[in-house]
Amino acid sequence: MNTVTIVLLVILVVLIGVCIGLYIFGRRAEKKQAEQQEQMEAAAQTMSMLVIDKKRMRLKEAGLPPVVLESTPKYLRRTKVPIVKAKVGPRIMTLMCDAKVFEVLPVKKEVKVVVSGIYITGLKSVRGGSIEQPQKKKGFFARLRDRNS
Repeated sequence: MNTVTIVLLVILVVLIGVCIGLYIFGRRAEKKQAEQQEQMEAAAQTMSMLVIDKKRMRLKEAGLPPVVLESTPKYLRRTKVPIVKAKVGPRIMTLMCDAKVFEVLPVKKEVKVVVSGIYITGLKSVRGGSIEQPQKKKGFFARLRDRNS
């Protein structure tokens, strides 16, 4: 056999091995995520709160409990996450928020949200108004068409 074909066969075998490994790893991660989602849904409760402020910030700057920082993987500690400061009853709390909920969560309004631990997973209602849907961002070509029309 030619050395080129041997090299190509070895590369092909390695690529097939990598694909099989990624498939197995993906299945395990999918099962783990499904279990975590079930646990979050079991611990979820609806509460009323006054949203004071919302920002995207790093976990260290957010003022979350040290247990949250310790349980977060090191590679995720520097990423910016949606953080909400809210008044729940007499206490002011710092909560993490789902990205989809973060976009529609109004500031300086009383809302009913679904909370699982310190994580806001859903928005039920807004006092004195309706839930505003975020505007979809237009693509580059759509903006060009609008400008030219």
